[in-house]
Amino acid sequence: MSKIEVDTIAPQSGTTVTLGESGDSINVTPGAIKDSSGNVIISKSGTTVTLGASGDTVSVASGATLEGAGLAWQSTIVTGTTLTAEAGKGYWINTTSNACTITLPAAASVGDTIEFSDYLRTWGTNAVTLNQNSLNYQGRTSPNPEYNTDGQSVRIVYSDATQGWIPTSDDNVTLETPPPVVTDFLVIAGGAGGGGVDSGAGVQGGGGGGAGGYRNSYSSETSGGGGSSETALGLVLGSTYTITVGSGGAGGVGTNKGSNGDNSSISGNGITTITSIGGGAGGGLDNGAVGPNSGGSGGGAGSGGGAGSGGSGTANQGFDGGANSGANYHAGGGGGAGGVGAAGSSGTGNGGTGLASSITGSSVTRAGGGGGGPHSSNNGQGLGGSGGGGNSGFYGNGSAGTTNTGSGGGGAGSNNTTVNGGNGGSGVVILRMLTSDYSGTTTGSPTVTTSGSDTILTYTGSGSYTA
Repeated sequence: MSKIEVDTIAPQSGTTVTLGESGDSINVTPGAIKDSSGNVIISKSGTTVTLGASGDTVSVASGATLEGAGLAWQSTIVTGTTLTAEAGKGYWINTTSNACTITLPAAASVGDTIEFSDYLRTWGTNAVTLNQNSLNYQGRTSPNPEYNTDGQSVRIVYSDATQGWIPTSDDNVTLETPPPVVTDFLVIAGGAGGGGVDSGAGVQGGGGGGAGGYRNSYSSETSGGGGSSETALGLVLGSTYTITVGSGGAGGVGTNKGSNGDNSSISGNGITTITSIGGGAGGGLDNGAVGPNSGGSGGGAGSGGGAGSGGSGTANQGFDGGANSGANYHAGGGGGAGGVGAAGSSGTGNGGTGLASSITGSSVTRAGGGGGGPHSSNNGQGLGGSGGGGNSGFYGNGSAGTTNTGSGGGGAGSNNTTVNGGNGGSGVVILRMLTSDYSGTTTGSPTVTTSGSDTILTYTGSGSYTA
């Protein structure tokens, strides 16, 4: 079987072109085959082969085929940073001075062909990227293929809507549009510090610290603040992702409110950054002057002043802190990922509850709010919310939120002494993916465990992961 590729055949004998054996083919460039007078015998547009003048014929042996167009190589060398490519053309790409992004056609027909070639063997220094322009490439819409080998030539042919453009020659068989690494996450920010009380306050209490924002994609588990489970990440092979674990906020000293916790996040190529907001600080002695802060979950209002609201939580991350009902009442508890902080009244202002997740293979509750400090009319103690919230001081310093749970610190409880709120607990970032997808490339020394067919990375400090 033979295959003949022609740019121009002229002259022809009469007006008849005859293919030979079964399976022979001719690749026809538009206007390529002409008779002795220069008249077009065969032309091609898309998938239509048109004969020339009335009476022209093409004789095709049984089983022979007439195939798609050959390429018209462009005489102008491409040296710019962008190119809009057209089907049926070949391009020399010179990336000596800069990389080049080539936009493929927005519409294509079966058999459309384009070829690109490295003019000066510099693609390894400045790569060529193909913008798919909404059509599939090897069956996927992303990522955009990148060619970065010196001396490389790439010929692509459009197949259909399912697979789209397929390389028929690219000097290697690597999948240029690898599927993303599906990765579940749990991202919890640092919890806030509880409010403090000074020696002149009498018997008063500081507000509980709010828990850090809580965002979760694993197994349809909810996010904080009553939010739905989020969509898992699609990490791009070879890309490095920055993991930031937020620190807990410091407890308030004397009449001061506590400090907010720090944000936790995952950021990198091809994903929308996941950011959980640090918890809101618990209010100090007089909530009118040193009121609570908003945050992932809001801080509780301190006692000793007029009635005041707790700090606000962030939508889909955490709940509000508890209010203070007025003078001579217990301080409000900090908000948790799973519930509002209790209001300070004649009862104790407990911290809001945390949320449980099984992303590590067993159920663990995290991100509880800190308890509000007591007042003389209630000798009880504001308890921290489930998941690690710090208890209030019982006429003493508040307790710290549990490390790496993002829980809030407890408010101070004074008996004519200067006492401090508890520090918030630091956050945590957890990734879970198929073990077959795990690259093993990390920084920051995460704890690596397995559960079934999955690998879990638990970051208790900042670091990175390369997919």
